[in-house]
Amino acid sequence: MSGFDVARWRAEFPIFEHKTYINSCSYGALAKSVRAAMIQYLDGRDERGSDWDLWVGKNEELRVSYARLLGARPDEIAVTASASAGINAIASALDFSGKRRKIIITDFEFPTAAQIWHAQALRGAEIVHAKADDGGSHIPLEHLEKLIDEETALVCASYVCYRNGSRQDIAAIAKMAHDKGALMMVDAFQALGSFPIDVKALDVDFLVGGVLKYLIGTAGVAMAYVREELVQHLTPTQTGWFAQADVHAMLIEANTPSPTASRFEAGTPPVPNLYGALAGLNIIHEIGADVIRSHVLELHEALLAGLKELGAQCAMPMTVGERGAMLAIKSNDDHAFVARLADENIIASCRDGNLRLSPHFYNDLGDVEAVVRAISKSKEFLL
Repeated sequence: MSGFDVARWRAEFPIFEHKTYINSCSYGALAKSVRAAMIQYLDGRDERGSDWDLWVGKNEELRVSYARLLGARPDEIAVTASASAGINAIASALDFSGKRRKIIITDFEFPTAAQIWHAQALRGAEIVHAKADDGGSHIPLEHLEKLIDEETALVCASYVCYRNGSRQDIAAIAKMAHDKGALMMVDAFQALGSFPIDVKALDVDFLVGGVLKYLIGTAGVAMAYVREELVQHLTPTQTGWFAQADVHAMLIEANTPSPTASRFEAGTPPVPNLYGALAGLNIIHEIGADVIRSHVLELHEALLAGLKELGAQCAMPMTVGERGAMLAIKSNDDHAFVARLADENIIASCRDGNLRLSPHFYNDLGDVEAVVRAISKSKEFLL
């Protein structure tokens, strides 16, 4: 393999002492530094009781770290409790009373995104789905192009599908949206930390995601990117005191939104989670998303070779640029498949009839061999 020192980083994740963990698409493995950061928060509670100045500072530190990850400015980042919270705040700022009432989503959206946009029908929005191809492995761009028109307010697309690992051409979709005067949102939850993402190069208007997967943080903390030019023109009605221009003012006479993307935040931030998120992001920054992507693709090559020998059918596109970090294997009983692998100390997951294998920077060829060996013992679950 390449010169990446996987052994050094693998030692930071105790789970590998007794499990083959290849489930980062569901939840990233726990690093010693992430655990230590969250213990630091608890120790601070014992020592000081409360320390709001420190905690507000942690929130701002995380904002800067998110911005670095995305090639954005800190003022374009909202620190949220979930991707859902970010989408809801942005949705609450959109107006569907005029000509542009159409919201286009794809069949690859995570349920929370689709559900939130369908909920906007109560406010006058019209929700339209862009369908997958006959094989179900990708959304053809022409399917989206036919739907996007002068009545479209927003196009929403997942960067990587949580069910099959298919990666969408976000830059191309954003261009189609903008050519028709529509806005573009990307759900990058299944992508963040697994390959480089530059919101300026993609030219998207909004991006949401969280840290519990490939960013190896924890649940309960996420982010939303809002392009700087849009911030002042969008005022969310879903709000809270951390969305105000002055968090410390504690005013009750009016709503005074922040002049930055923090106007898309809400109430008290998830303080313990900020600590874990920062520690996980520090690891990703140190390694680099480009290095992670190269390492994962090497693991993919080995995994795909072994799966091919076993006669496994893949549900994701085989072209490298059209898939994320996850490999999806078609199964006749995906839940039983996951359970059987767990008996072999292989931790994977499943969705939509597919076994999901999602290697990350801490996985090595030994993991690949263990996975292929375990699947060879459970070939009856292969479709």
